[in-house]
Amino acid sequence: MLFTKHKNVIRWIFIGFSFVIISLILWNTYMFFQSFKAEERIKMENWSAAQRDLIKSTNLDGDIGELPLQILQSNTTTPMIMVDLDGNIEHNNLDETKIEDDDYINELILDFEQENKPIEIIYDGRVLNTLYYGNSPLLNKLKYYPIAFVLILVLFAGLVYSFYRSTKIATQNKLWSGMAKETAHQIGTPLSSLIGWTEILKIEEINPEYITEIEKDISRLETITERFSKIGSIPTLEPTNVVRATIDAYDYLKSRSSKLIEFSIDIPNTEVPVLLNPQLYSWTIENLVKNAIDAMKGRGKIAVRIEPNDHDVKIFVSDTGKGLHKNQFNKIFEPGFTTKKRGWGLGLSLAKRIIEDFHDGKIKISHSEIGKGTTMQITLKLNKHNVRKV
Repeated sequence: MLFTKHKNVIRWIFIGFSFVIISLILWNTYMFFQSFKAEERIKMENWSAAQRDLIKSTNLDGDIGELPLQILQSNTTTPMIMVDLDGNIEHNNLDETKIEDDDYINELILDFEQENKPIEIIYDGRVLNTLYYGNSPLLNKLKYYPIAFVLILVLFAGLVYSFYRSTKIATQNKLWSGMAKETAHQIGTPLSSLIGWTEILKIEEINPEYITEIEKDISRLETITERFSKIGSIPTLEPTNVVRATIDAYDYLKSRSSKLIEFSIDIPNTEVPVLLNPQLYSWTIENLVKNAIDAMKGRGKIAVRIEPNDHDVKIFVSDTGKGLHKNQFNKIFEPGFTTKKRGWGLGLSLAKRIIEDFHDGKIKISHSEIGKGTTMQITLKLNKHNVRKV
């Protein structure tokens, strides 16, 4: 309980502590880089002094000695260019395939001058040579180490965040699944009573049309109960004629929608078998049609069309609503996204999960135009190639 109460405080302390550690590591790396750079500067100054001794001994016809020669030969890593008064160039540790290119040498001189202050080799009061040198390969690697370190930390933080988010989503999904199953359980009791009262009404010789409509609504409640009970479970798919399943959902929605909505349906005169969970599929069609009605503000045309081919079947649901912008084509399937003032934005995300995760199909916006309407497309794989007349 105490941990939960102070969880946010502990989280910020952990974040602050991590920031301090990262800052110390980066600062230590920077100081190490500067120290290494200073040592490299001393090495090049010693090399310049040895070069001056070489010039001095050459002018005096004396012996240069063993130490200056060792210093001159010791530089095997630091790239350098030495330019004399006449513009003659000597170099060391450069790319042998490019040293003949004057432009390449001139660009290197400019780069070296920016990286490190040139060293002048002075003899007898005159500047005989100017030494330009760059960072050694080890120093260059060390220079990019903080960047690599930060990138690794960002990647690690991203992984931690992704794990935390997925864990949170999984917990929420379990909660919603539990609530859905409990809702289905709670609906079951009054639903059983309604079935019993319906039988009594039949005995009382009530108008059969009333009883028929009541039975349809009870059947609908049973379907809804079954839908909620399946949330969080792997649904069972069975060979189903998608044409018949679509007609059943279509007829129910048509009979209970406003007369201001003009419905039309275009279906093949053959059976189209797919592996389907009828309850979840009808839920998907219902969500698409209800979204279409909302997009038209309760007045317009809804058209349902089924187009089978050799490998799959496409179900289209079109409306004459306000349409969508292209940047909304993928967003509308995200949980919580809605273009309505009221609503939770779960209908299309649920439809996407039902079709793509449970039925291995596809759902997308086939076409949409602002002010003219939207067409949604569901694609399902055929269960077998042979179809027969209804």
